[in-house]
Amino acid sequence: MRKWQRESVLDMYNLLLAAVLIVSPWLFKMTNAPGKFDLWASGAVIAVVSLAAIIAYKDWEEWANFLLGLWLIVSPWLLGFAHTRAMHFSIGIGVIVAFLAILDLWLHYDAAHFSPSHPDQTSSQH
Repeated sequence: MRKWQRESVLDMYNLLLAAVLIVSPWLFKMTNAPGKFDLWASGAVIAVVSLAAIIAYKDWEEWANFLLGLWLIVSPWLLGFAHTRAMHFSIGIGVIVAFLAILDLWLHYDAAHFSPSHPDQTSSQH
């Protein structure tokens, strides 16, 4: 198990959003079958990927969450549940999941390449 990093909180937010996706069909009495199934399945996959990122971070996990966020944005039209309550949850949470994934990737990149301990960034003290 890895040491807790400041970026791990973003994966916790994605985990919370996944839980919202999973329970939203019951909480908001959604009746559209493709929409309900898409929210459940996407929420479950986001939860698994976010847990994996919390336990052992790898860039692919954030790319997977980014792609899942994009899927949530376009799935109402591809699966035929546009103009439903499920569409609003799908698009709204998809935008947030994709944003958090890209932010997490950027923060890890920034920490790895622009931290003061990086050899290119330290000033030589002669």
